[in-house]
Amino acid sequence: MGIDVLLGLQWGDEGKGKIVDYLAPKYNIVARFQGGPNAGHTLKFDGKKFVLHTIPSGIFREELTNLIGNGVVLDPITLEKEIQKLEEVGVNFKDRLFIARKAHLILPTHRYLDAASENAKGKAKIGSTLRGIGPTYMDKTGRNGLRVGDVVSPNFLEKYETLKQKHLTLLGQYPAVEFDLEGEEQKWMDSLQLLRSLNLVDCEYFMNKALSEGKRILAEGAQGSMLDIDFGTYPFVTSSNTITAGVCTGLGVAPQTIKEVIGITKAYCTRVGSGPFPTELHDETGELLRKEGAEFGATTGRPRRCGWIDLPQLKYTIILNGVTQLNVTKLDVLNIFDTIYAATHYKIDGQVTDELPFDLCDVEVEPVYEAFGGWNQALEAGSDYDDLPQAARTYLEALERYLGLPITIISVGPERASLILKD
Repeated sequence: MGIDVLLGLQWGDEGKGKIVDYLAPKYNIVARFQGGPNAGHTLKFDGKKFVLHTIPSGIFREELTNLIGNGVVLDPITLEKEIQKLEEVGVNFKDRLFIARKAHLILPTHRYLDAASENAKGKAKIGSTLRGIGPTYMDKTGRNGLRVGDVVSPNFLEKYETLKQKHLTLLGQYPAVEFDLEGEEQKWMDSLQLLRSLNLVDCEYFMNKALSEGKRILAEGAQGSMLDIDFGTYPFVTSSNTITAGVCTGLGVAPQTIKEVIGITKAYCTRVGSGPFPTELHDETGELLRKEGAEFGATTGRPRRCGWIDLPQLKYTIILNGVTQLNVTKLDVLNIFDTIYAATHYKIDGQVTDELPFDLCDVEVEPVYEAFGGWNQALEAGSDYDDLPQAARTYLEALERYLGLPITIISVGPERASLILKD
């Protein structure tokens, strides 16, 4: 049947987990294809809140297989904590969770290096989540990494010690930071017992066998497209390819297997950490967006920077990903605003453009806004699209016209059922 892709079109935190959870029953497999525990996919249902960092968001659907692909970097400690929480609420996962043997492992010394490197940057910090993601991907491309399949190798400890000693040598180049290496190493080694008991697979064969059997697969992205290592706001990016192209290398599948690409955007825009953000609001409106949207990182707890929706930025990530349909989340956060704005162009050195410059980090960008009337009322979950206030429909339809894509799902609240289907 092929692979549909669901990913974020902004700087992450678009609400991907909730949409994956809703769409999951249409599929046989949900697969994570990149990123690591710096992701935080939040799901709310039955009055409970769940945050997943590594495990795919389809895990709460009893009939679904979930795969952690080879493009993911995995911290066994984080995985163990997530699994413990699943067990606490009675989720049966043992026969439904599979992990690629070729996925790379995050060692305690990767996190140690991450903390030391970020600390040494001073004011030039990139906003790392300090989960060891960057150093792990560096070892992957440097051909030094440890992979999940290595944990059952007879010379695993030898490989581990070799990589650890390399890291300790590198740490000597940085100012000292506080890190309990001995304690973290013990927890890491203990967590491997659980990892070894899980279903470890050759991801490329697993996926292609499923495709040959006609299985429907949903590839779940982490972070957001503007954090892509190649096309994001470099160097304020993550260390993996967060766009559709990453599905092929992150799961071991061919490009022609990809069918629908579902792009997720908030009705406004947020960013965590450092880096350019053209539509950021540094005033009480930005604070109000943060308060109404409860904009604090699911992984770090850091307050998110907030601003109006950026349509040139969305147009850019739509092109990169080959998006075929849009889902808009957190429309309800805009309920209280009399006027809502959308950036339609940028003004750079007196020139108006709708293209992102190469040096977005270094040039002065002035957003050109279009104003829309607010609706000043609550939005009913589960209602028909035509029941939305006219002002809300006008805003959404303007997004469709500018971006040239249909909006198919609109989220109007945090709960699983708080969705409106369009088309």
